[in-house]
Amino acid sequence: MRIFDPHIHMTSRTTDDYEAMHAAGVRAVVEPAFWLGQPRTSPESFYDYFDALLGWEPYRAAQFGIQHFCTIALNPKEANDPRCRPVLDELPRYLAKDRVVAVGEIGYDSMTPEEDEALALQLRLAVEHGLPALVHTPHRDKATGTRRTLDVVRESGIAPELVVLDHLNELTVGMVLDSGCWAGFSIYPRTKMSEDRMVAILQKHGTDRVLVNSAADWGRSDPLKTRRTADAMLAAGFDDDTVDKVLWRNPVGFYGQSGRLDLDEPKPDEESSFQGNSIRRGGE
Repeated sequence: MRIFDPHIHMTSRTTDDYEAMHAAGVRAVVEPAFWLGQPRTSPESFYDYFDALLGWEPYRAAQFGIQHFCTIALNPKEANDPRCRPVLDELPRYLAKDRVVAVGEIGYDSMTPEEDEALALQLRLAVEHGLPALVHTPHRDKATGTRRTLDVVRESGIAPELVVLDHLNELTVGMVLDSGCWAGFSIYPRTKMSEDRMVAILQKHGTDRVLVNSAADWGRSDPLKTRRTADAMLAAGFDDDTVDKVLWRNPVGFYGQSGRLDLDEPKPDEESSFQGNSIRRGGE
């Protein structure tokens, strides 16, 4: 089984997670830029973070046979902080990088005017750079936030097939698929979406334009939820080809629209280092 996790925050995970993911079949991941869990106090902290997503994290993933790509953006929560707004001016130089396969995460957290402005601007950047867009739907009042997001997407002029709305549920999947956008689902241990609910959605709505991710981060999450969803699909009667479509071919199809998705198997080199750092720190 081959798995492509299209939304996972590996900066928050350990090398043990990479090892377990590879054993479970994960061969590629996309890591969206997101909130650290506490406020950043200057734009410069974003730039160090973006550089890590483009350098250190792909190196770390490659040591475990996993291709690592990222999306770059000012996330919705911090779009409200005036200290972070200058990041918007610096995004174009990062969006030109080879391993950046989309603009994201963008979207809504609290649906403020500042978030409106940041979302519209970053959708324009996606159009200008010919990139897909990964859009975060709010955790509160999700149906209203999803409808509002779809309105902004339509107004932006970006092709709907270049947009995935993530963190969806049973109340929002229909409107997103009807819009022509992709539908993303985050499978979590206690919140958002479970494997069994995901299987029921696939049975009802089909497998076209659907992305399944673990969105694993620094909170209560599980980087093996993609594999657990695949196993739940098989147990429910889906065949191997359909599982491969949902867990591999769909994310390849979406992010492949960037023209930057090189899925050649990485060659781990435990003797090498990245700017003086290595995975083998303290090892024999």
